[in-house]
Amino acid sequence: MGHPTLRQRAKSLQKKDLTKARFKNLLSDMVDTLRDYGGVGLAAPQIDESLRVVIIEIRDTNLRYGVQKLFPLTVFVNPEIELIDSQTAGFWEGCLSIPGMRGYVERPQNISVSFIDELGDFGTLDLHGFPATVLQHELDHLNGVLYVDRMKDLRSLSFEDEWTRHLKEN
Repeated sequence: MGHPTLRQRAKSLQKKDLTKARFKNLLSDMVDTLRDYGGVGLAAPQIDESLRVVIIEIRDTNLRYGVQKLFPLTVFVNPEIELIDSQTAGFWEGCLSIPGMRGYVERPQNISVSFIDELGDFGTLDLHGFPATVLQHELDHLNGVLYVDRMKDLRSLSFEDEWTRHLKEN
């Protein structure tokens, strides 16, 4: 938090960009970063690349976010979301760009996302629950928004140690 790239609107990619070594290296760096830090989602601006690229992968079903279903590594280039309905739910979100902190954020829980994958193929997915929250969190990064900007009450912002000790639901 504080790095200017995190507050910029990221640039869209062209299909031809996906075949270049720079894009392949970016994806490799993103996957390495995501896994090294134990995250579930990462946007290119988080590693100082102002490009509309997001990855999501849920590899552990007993996350710090509670038990979740696995979600295979998925690459979203130029993602666009559409709400399926207005149902919302809240999660105590964390972020690799705001290490050691948690904040309670409510987001829509049923979305549809259109995107281009890493091979240049167009795709759509309907996401529900936690994966929908993760994608919206990462899409915010593409628009220069951090989860703290989405918090309705900053009194729910907490250091992760204190969140684990006092607020985490067991």
